[in-house]
Amino acid sequence: MKRTSLPLQRREFILALGGAAAWPLAAGAQQPAKLPTIGYLGSGTRASQRPWVAAFGQRLGELGWIEGRTVAIEYRWAEGLPERLAEIAAEFVRLKVDVILASGTEAALAAKQATAVIPIVFPIAGDPVGIGLVASLTRPGGNVTGLSNQVVDLAAKRVEILREVLPALSRLAILANAGHSVGALEIGEIHAAGRTLGFEVVSLEIRRTEDIAPALESLKGGVEALYVVGDPLLNFNRIRINTFALAARLPTIFASREYLEGGGLMSYGPSYPDMNRRAGNYVDKILRGATPADLPVEQPTKFDFVVNLITARALGLEVPPTLLARADEVIE
Repeated sequence: MKRTSLPLQRREFILALGGAAAWPLAAGAQQPAKLPTIGYLGSGTRASQRPWVAAFGQRLGELGWIEGRTVAIEYRWAEGLPERLAEIAAEFVRLKVDVILASGTEAALAAKQATAVIPIVFPIAGDPVGIGLVASLTRPGGNVTGLSNQVVDLAAKRVEILREVLPALSRLAILANAGHSVGALEIGEIHAAGRTLGFEVVSLEIRRTEDIAPALESLKGGVEALYVVGDPLLNFNRIRINTFALAARLPTIFASREYLEGGGLMSYGPSYPDMNRRAGNYVDKILRGATPADLPVEQPTKFDFVVNLITARALGLEVPPTLLARADEVIE
């Protein structure tokens, strides 16, 4: 029996039908939709900012954002190196993350320079209006919002606390990162407080880890206490700083409890874990469609005053009972 071949057009039609029949199977085998992605731009190390990360993650979970299930988080750490902040911010832009959590003033500035489109949330920033992060606290404008840590406003309060422990204080040293955007403002406030309280202030400015030891060595017993201006670089080196201060028998005061690791004496400032927790509220709203321009910058509501009595005893200092009574935490 003679075998006849199908006309060309009919064969193409049947092949097309066969391909169409496979479409639903191919669609069913596709990967699930991409999870919303947060780029976590850490200014320090994961170890140094572990309480911040935990507080942020806990709040996200309470709001229904479970890492790996309903949201993806890409963590990157600058380890106190300013140049790494710009590199990481650029990487997040390439990854097209949905929102950047910029942990700290310099991290927020780096993220803002990298993108004017991707929403940016800062859990901690000093003077966000003055340094140009936002147009105003009530109406941030642009793609950036978050929480101000009032770092400059609290400088005089820290100096007053230090004076209560050292009533005869006559010469105070300040250790600050000259590259930190709000450091100069805080230094100015400390100098003003010194003039009011009647003691001299000596400024030590550094720009990298290698500068810290020579700066501290230059004191040579000429001061009676050390005020450390908070920033990622100095936080990264907090154990190094506290080791020197203990050896030199210098009482220290810092902006947050995290800096007391390694033997710091006291800290006073906003609760950074609490601020990172509240940053989760911003990220939640943005992932659900809000724009940073419409989310006002908030102020800290929880402040922590911590005294390390172990260090006080090592330095031979007696902390007044009235001061201890005001402490939120006493390390013994």
